[in-house]
Amino acid sequence: MSFLSFFKKRFFSKKEEKLIVDAIRAAELGTSGEIRVHFSKSIDNDVMTDAQAIFTKLKMHETERRNGVLIYIVPSKKQFAILGDTGFHQIAGDDFWNTVKTLMLGYFKEGLFAIGIVKGIEEVGRILKPHFPRESNDINELNDEISYGE
Repeated sequence: MSFLSFFKKRFFSKKEEKLIVDAIRAAELGTSGEIRVHFSKSIDNDVMTDAQAIFTKLKMHETERRNGVLIYIVPSKKQFAILGDTGFHQIAGDDFWNTVKTLMLGYFKEGLFAIGIVKGIEEVGRILKPHFPRESNDINELNDEISYGE
């Protein structure tokens, strides 16, 4: 059984996966910002270094306004990171990341993984909207689907 098959069967129902993707789409409705959620099987270096590598692999640094945000999760190691591109980070600052991580961690500790991710996405969207409003010519620059990797 592949990691993707195992992970989806073990952690998310189709309904939960849809809930996460719908949260991404809802958060992006009022903003030009881009949000991605990625799950990895293991950590090669440390969670932040690996998140940065995935950020680049997913081409999140190529958004026009540099306002992409990645929620990177490694369930097997019980670790996750939230990483924003330079445009978003300048607005949000360091405290924002800790606030979102704490919010999500509270749900994760209760076993409510999909809800924790959704709440994190909602919080990211809340910060993106006033600083990076959606423009009439805005296009969805990145895929909204959850991505999985080794």
